[in-house]
Amino acid sequence: MPFTRFVDYLQLSKPRIAVMGMVAVAVGYFVGCEGSFSVGKLLSACFGIACVAVSCSFLNQWYEQDTDRRMSRTADRPVPGGRVRPAEVLTVGLLLMVGGVGWLLVSVNVLTALLSFMTLALYVAAYTPLKRVSSLCTVIGAVSGAMPPVLGWTAAGGSLDGGALALFLLLFTWQFPHFLAIATIYRRDYESAGLRMLPLVRGDSNGAGFVGVAYACVLVPVSVMVWQQGLAGNLYLAVALTGGVVYLVSSIRFLLELSTERAKQLVLCSIVYLPVVLLTMTWDHYWLLS
Repeated sequence: MPFTRFVDYLQLSKPRIAVMGMVAVAVGYFVGCEGSFSVGKLLSACFGIACVAVSCSFLNQWYEQDTDRRMSRTADRPVPGGRVRPAEVLTVGLLLMVGGVGWLLVSVNVLTALLSFMTLALYVAAYTPLKRVSSLCTVIGAVSGAMPPVLGWTAAGGSLDGGALALFLLLFTWQFPHFLAIATIYRRDYESAGLRMLPLVRGDSNGAGFVGVAYACVLVPVSVMVWQQGLAGNLYLAVALTGGVVYLVSSIRFLLELSTERAKQLVLCSIVYLPVVLLTMTWDHYWLLS
């Protein structure tokens, strides 16, 4: 029984998303610390931000328990599956929120704590309910999803300057082709749950493909901003431009053939692109400091 409960809590925390978020936090911290790298401070920031991120997952699943029951891919989650009581999920989510923000306030800095709370509030109080009302939820969700490297940047002592903006825009624009491809794969689930994700408001047209291509086009010059801000060197620039072109080509193929197969290929391309670009940025920044 304890192991089963552990598995349920692990599922509620959405560990893959949390881990990817912590990688982005670590990258933002490293390029923002200006050579004064502190493992202790990074771990402290990651702990607090992870608590807030897991809180987002708990509160989101508490709020969406009814729509989760109507979707085949989410019907067996701990709350709709009846394995964890909704009140328990809400309580733990709120405790993680208070604990995470409080930890950041005490052990990191006020700006990081404030931005973490604002990210959570935007995700839980705006993006989550807006999914039932308008396709604008996509944009709101992308704002929250782009914050991890900015939180790492501010945890390292950085301000909300051009470097923070470049990191934010990189993740913000990357998300749209990725998200639209996922939403296309699960569009029938979203329809049955009454969630108004962007690909659903255009029927069987290729509107989702056009939006994906538009953001993939924007991603190429946006990725150059990181280089222009001096956060990485020429190796990053070459990798980012090459990866951006590949991502764009995959998005165009998705536009021309709005199918599940093309959507899966675009998702795969997106989940390869981001860690490769972020790790190359980190490596290149290290050699700039050397």
